[in-house]
Amino acid sequence: MLKIKTLVDIIVATMTIVILCVPMMILTLVLAIYYKGNPIYMTQRPGLYGKAFRLYKFKSMKELYDGEGNLLPDEQRLTRVGSLLRKTSIDELPQLINVIKGDMSLVGPRPLLLEYNDLYTEEERKRLDMKPGITGWAQVNGRNEIDWKTKFRMDVTYVTQYSLLFDIKIILLTIKVIIKKEGVSQDGFVSAERYRG
Repeated sequence: MLKIKTLVDIIVATMTIVILCVPMMILTLVLAIYYKGNPIYMTQRPGLYGKAFRLYKFKSMKELYDGEGNLLPDEQRLTRVGSLLRKTSIDELPQLINVIKGDMSLVGPRPLLLEYNDLYTEEERKRLDMKPGITGWAQVNGRNEIDWKTKFRMDVTYVTQYSLLFDIKIILLTIKVIIKKEGVSQDGFVSAERYRG
């Protein structure tokens, strides 16, 4: 079943990139001019079984630092263009490359920060037993508006009850969530409060 999932991931991701290649190239050029540099944000995230991989996103923040060389808070670095990209989930499109590379799946628990790996309970660590996804069960049930424990419970539910029909359901619900721009951020945060265990 998981081999079929991987095959579907690669086929759909490749077709999507082919269809969107021109607008994605134009957006890449626009963002390169807007940010006066690399338009792609790259970061290390945990993949299958917690193994780190390089995740790609369209950049939504400027690299602004304080007098001591520390990055300023997200809310001070998020740009208007970046906010629009996040609300429409367009910033996630480069992750299609991660899907083709085999780092991610179209559907699965979202890849969070590597430092969270040591904070999970034994039950919550089950979310690492499948490849992370561009969208997931938690993303169509509140996204960043739900608390961490609820989010992890939904991730584990997806992992333990996975089926191709479940994936199709999540993808259809994802379209609805994107159109309505639901759950993009938690109150008082650009995305969500950091998980502290």
